[in-house]
Amino acid sequence: MSGKGGGDTAGRAWASTRLIEAAQAGDQESITAVVHGAHPHVRRFAQHLCASPQDAEDAAQEALIILYRKIGSLRATGALASWLFRIVRNECLRRARLLLDRHTEIGPGLMTSAEDEVIQRLEAELVAQAIKELPDVQRRVLIMRDVLGYPGRVVAQRLGLSDAAMKSQLHRARNAVRQGLAEPRHRP
Repeated sequence: MSGKGGGDTAGRAWASTRLIEAAQAGDQESITAVVHGAHPHVRRFAQHLCASPQDAEDAAQEALIILYRKIGSLRATGALASWLFRIVRNECLRRARLLLDRHTEIGPGLMTSAEDEVIQRLEAELVAQAIKELPDVQRRVLIMRDVLGYPGRVVAQRLGLSDAAMKSQLHRARNAVRQGLAEPRHRP
């Protein structure tokens, strides 16, 4: 079972079952080794999922902090990668929602009625929900291009897409959001 340099599966070569179990038991050296081993994988996943490089780095750091603090509560050693990636995914989504909320806030010099604020919040929630329901690639393209304002070439490059594929995904995403917002809503 112990062959050359990695008796574990390729997906977990950075964290053997024995190392994870020692970390779960509270061994500080093992915890540190698991966190350091996970870092490049978590960062790479976040870069593919989050809307911006800064969000990706922040999401990766958040996942590693949670790993460090809560590895003892992880039940199955084989679930480590999926657990970490779920944390990163949730953190990227949370950051995208915050970004949408910031872009829909009213400027300090503008006065609106309470009714206008409620309507604006409801519309922002509808837009955020429509974006959340998009397929992964479309969501990332739309956020990077339309919300963050990155040039099309940058978006395509960051997501590993051709310019044509990025434009196609953006078109599909915009149409899906538009359709989601055009569906009949109950109004008073």
